[in-house]
Amino acid sequence: MAVADKDASCAERVGEEYNRRGYDDYRQLIQTRFDCLLVAEGLNNCEQYVRSAMKDGVNILKLAPAARNFDEAAELVRLAENHGAKFAVANPQRFDARFVEFRRRLRLDSVRRFFLVTAACFVAERRRPAWQTDVKLAGGGVLLHDCYDIIDQIVWNFGIPQQVYAVNISSAGDKQQRLYLTEDTAVVTMSFSDTFIGTLMVSRACRRPAERKFIKVYGKEETLTFCGEGLKATEGNGQTNEQLEDGESRIICMKKVLASFALSILQPDKNKPPSSARENLSNMALIEACYLSARTGFPEQPARILQMARFEPTDVCA
Repeated sequence: MAVADKDASCAERVGEEYNRRGYDDYRQLIQTRFDCLLVAEGLNNCEQYVRSAMKDGVNILKLAPAARNFDEAAELVRLAENHGAKFAVANPQRFDARFVEFRRRLRLDSVRRFFLVTAACFVAERRRPAWQTDVKLAGGGVLLHDCYDIIDQIVWNFGIPQQVYAVNISSAGDKQQRLYLTEDTAVVTMSFSDTFIGTLMVSRACRRPAERKFIKVYGKEETLTFCGEGLKATEGNGQTNEQLEDGESRIICMKKVLASFALSILQPDKNKPPSSARENLSNMALIEACYLSARTGFPEQPARILQMARFEPTDVCA
């Protein structure tokens, strides 16, 4: 085991904590022999090393998002598969007890005919690495880097929307400057079917002390709400009939992700990778469709993006 970071002091500190060598050059890490690579860095800093590892058959677990854009994600998926390497994306919220119960209730209550999902992600404004504001280096802004967990839950539970229409803005004062900055606010409308639609609002320009995220699903008989306070089920008359407040911390959920990924390597016949990168192509296609719609001013079809890359929606579903 070894650790690498462009910040030499950080690499050394973490290496000492786990009694392992720390490198400040990713090339040195890749040259060591190992079976699995955990990627917490942005691909703008380590893409070539991730590719080198995949070509050597090294299994990859990357923190979300899967890549900077859909094309890059699709290329990495094919590269990993061609060289027999597992490639998964860490979506720790899937292991949170509240999200697990949310998914169970959605499946259980599918006969209740939910007709609307609304979701939001408001993140407090904070100092970010310079590359995250650069469109070429980051690939996107708040939709890609702050809202990926909410988008993953939407796609995981409801499937990929048939159509999306999106608008996004940057709060930069200069109009010319905004062309080169990632978006900090976006609104997305989604159509899943003739009887089921949704909206998504995201912003990282808020001056709130903490982030606020929620997903709310409306049905004729029941409404399910997931937010930071927990999961709540409300009957049509407004009476709360069930509430789950307890959930795991992100660290505990991440430990579950690591354990699940390890089992998919050690016992592949019995365990699938948690949230494979191929599966995450649906998330990336939805985000890509949002950015495309914001540029064209027209609704876009995420499934068409998958098909143009020769992936079928049914091929990437969990």
